[in-house]
Amino acid sequence: MKTKFLLFLSILFFSAFSVYAQDGQKRINKITDDDNSKYTNIGNIGLTLTNFGMYGNGFSGTWPKQPSCEYPLGSGIEHIFAGGLWVGGYISKDPSINGSKTGPFVTTGAVDKSSVSSRGGGFEYTNLPGSRIVERSSLLTSKNFNPQAVSHQDFVMDFVDTNRVLVGSSNEPIPDHTPLGIAVHQEAYAWNYTFANFFVIMNYWIKNVTDKYLDSVFVGLWTDTVIRNTIVSPPGTSNFFTHGGNGYSDSLRIGYEFDSNGDVGFTDSYVGVQYLGSTPEKNGANFVSWTHSNTSDVIYFTPMDDMQRYAKMNGFFADGIRLQNINPANLQAPSNRSILMTAGPFSQIAPGDSINVSFAIVCAKKYGTDLASLDTKEEKKNLFSNAGWALRAYNGEDRNGNGVLDPGEDLDGDGKIKRFILPAPPASPEIKVVPEDRKVAIYWDKHAEESIDPISSKKDFEGYRLYRTNAGYDLTATQDVLGSLVLLSEFDSLNNSVGYNTGFSKVRLNEPVTFPGDTNKYYYKFEIDNLLNGWQYTYSVTAFDKGDPGNDLESLESSVLASSRRVIPGTPATSDKNVQIGVYPNPYYGSAYWDGSSERLRKIYFYNLPAKCEITIYTLAGDIVKRIQHDSNSNGSDLRWFETYAKDGKQIMSGGEHAWDIISDNDQAIASGLYLFTVKDSNTGEIKTGKFLIIK
Repeated sequence: MKTKFLLFLSILFFSAFSVYAQDGQKRINKITDDDNSKYTNIGNIGLTLTNFGMYGNGFSGTWPKQPSCEYPLGSGIEHIFAGGLWVGGYISKDPSINGSKTGPFVTTGAVDKSSVSSRGGGFEYTNLPGSRIVERSSLLTSKNFNPQAVSHQDFVMDFVDTNRVLVGSSNEPIPDHTPLGIAVHQEAYAWNYTFANFFVIMNYWIKNVTDKYLDSVFVGLWTDTVIRNTIVSPPGTSNFFTHGGNGYSDSLRIGYEFDSNGDVGFTDSYVGVQYLGSTPEKNGANFVSWTHSNTSDVIYFTPMDDMQRYAKMNGFFADGIRLQNINPANLQAPSNRSILMTAGPFSQIAPGDSINVSFAIVCAKKYGTDLASLDTKEEKKNLFSNAGWALRAYNGEDRNGNGVLDPGEDLDGDGKIKRFILPAPPASPEIKVVPEDRKVAIYWDKHAEESIDPISSKKDFEGYRLYRTNAGYDLTATQDVLGSLVLLSEFDSLNNSVGYNTGFSKVRLNEPVTFPGDTNKYYYKFEIDNLLNGWQYTYSVTAFDKGDPGNDLESLESSVLASSRRVIPGTPATSDKNVQIGVYPNPYYGSAYWDGSSERLRKIYFYNLPAKCEITIYTLAGDIVKRIQHDSNSNGSDLRWFETYAKDGKQIMSGGEHAWDIISDNDQAIASGLYLFTVKDSNTGEIKTGKFLIIK
């Protein structure tokens, strides 16, 4: 049985954290200023990143609020336990002198616990005290806007392998670590575009900071992939990890994993690690997969030291058999696996020189209806399409990927290939969603209409699309918001061959409106009624363009998720003496349709509440069961129900309703029976009364 490390990733300022194995024994303390609090959330992947060469969080610490590699974001479907940057090579005093070379040595950002000594290890990168991950964004509307940003969400970090001890008060030795002498600058990029929200690019600059040469260098990402629906199967036992199958595409240079026989029907997705390219260019890539249950297996052995790790990075197994000569069925069989994707060898890195290597973490939903264990060509259709977009992002101006700037490709005229450029749809509209009694009003601005495409340099805005989820979408095991949104309506420009030529008269306001505390001007409005109070809906407004036939681009649409808002219709706040306060559902039978599977996942609503008030619930004998403080900005949304079915905590409520999980102040589920309540208006002192019935 494999024992994996666990990482406690919730860190208090100036406090250290520890890496643990599942047997609970302490292994190694990381330095106090390590930063592992960041994760991508601009697109549809939630990937935890660190400034010590590791990614993923081992399903510990702040998980599940901070995902490891969740896709779709908010679904509970995780794809990576943990992974890390590996750099391997030889150290040479003078490459012209035979016998001056020592090694190989491999510096690892993370490894599987089963491959290190009893003291732990594998976490061999450190950073300067006070070093943090810097977030920046190319979006003008982002609080992290920075003109130097590459993507909608950049994470920038620096670390080194030069320390033999952990920097900090303990100065604890890093086990089995021989530094290569490198400094790493890493940038991670994520976009919210619908056609590019399924990958995160990992871009590394690796610099030789010694006075020696580095020879035959390989750079790779080791990833402990695991695809499971953590709502259906919470992490815990080793059996959680034993259901992955692997594969590799040589043309796209991507190694991947899929759920072969775990939560089939509740996962149905792939995760891939893709080599995009490097400077200097290395067209070759190596992919290696191994299981953790049998370290004596000569083909799938778990590398135990730098020599074996370097052999893996070189694309060979212990007996010299290359992966391409192994039956793919052996990879597809379910097991507990790690994958390693590498580029190299870089023949030499002189003192002070650097190389640049780029990878992508790519996720995709399986295509078609073939059995999960088969890994057919049809099933990989979305994965390979998504990997193609990741490669297109890397190629940037080099649209055909041939490594040179052909006529028409040098967009900025500097004679150099500018990478990480994607065709851009119009900017996402800024929207305001106002929940009311059994209806919702959606407002949006018009700045998308001024968008200029970076490829064509034209204003090519065409129209808007409105989307909504149906009531109850959030109660499914997959919680796929993107897949649950359905098109409500579309409005587009007149007098052209694109779209329906509806015009905008049905939604355009005579004058723009503003809201308190919000300086945006909203020019459009769309209302939807006949909704169910107390249920969650997600709404989104996107902008789409005319397309660009000259550059072989279809019409592109802005991110559905970037402009999405989760709302709960309900009664507005009121202090009207003539309005009766009530509870729904009343009576409450066993469990309401929106309830989860446990006592903590139930809720009822008080409605027609004042903006600020105190709710007190009593038994018929007059004993106080619960006191609730309500205001229009605090609506009971801290309940376990919302933590489970609305993880980001950003749902918008109407202000006049408050949810209660039917748990008393003594932290006990209340019994069946008739209950009384009072509501005291904090502004007027007015007291209203009511009653409700619980039947379990």
